[in-house]
Amino acid sequence: MKSCFRKINYYETDKMGVVHHSNYFRFFEEARTSFMEQAGFTYPRLEAEGIISPVTAISCRFHRPVKYGETVRIDVRLTSMTRTRCAFSYEVLGEDGTLRATGESEHCYLDASGRPVNIQRTSPEFFAVFSTLVDGPEK
Repeated sequence: MKSCFRKINYYETDKMGVVHHSNYFRFFEEARTSFMEQAGFTYPRLEAEGIISPVTAISCRFHRPVKYGETVRIDVRLTSMTRTRCAFSYEVLGEDGTLRATGESEHCYLDASGRPVNIQRTSPEFFAVFSTLVDGPEK
């Protein structure tokens, strides 16, 4: 599991000062990007290899509100990794450690023309590194 921290901006909240639900998907992307960077890979590096990894499914469950000015910790885990797909889970925690939201995202690997690729063949280094980072039931 990897973590990233983020201070909530005013523009991310609604009239009640609560983070708008749509922003959680952005938080998940930031955490996933940070996870990849910590593992030594970035989206631009994958794209330079001709690989894109779009979201195929995403969900979020809200447990407690996050408000303007708070700093949250977003924990991310790579829960599954196959030659054609991967999945992540997320936990958003408040400064006091309370669970604020949980989520999951699923991704596939495509070439620049949008065709599925076998990531193990296309980017063996990426596959080797990320296969060791799986922290879930399919490990």
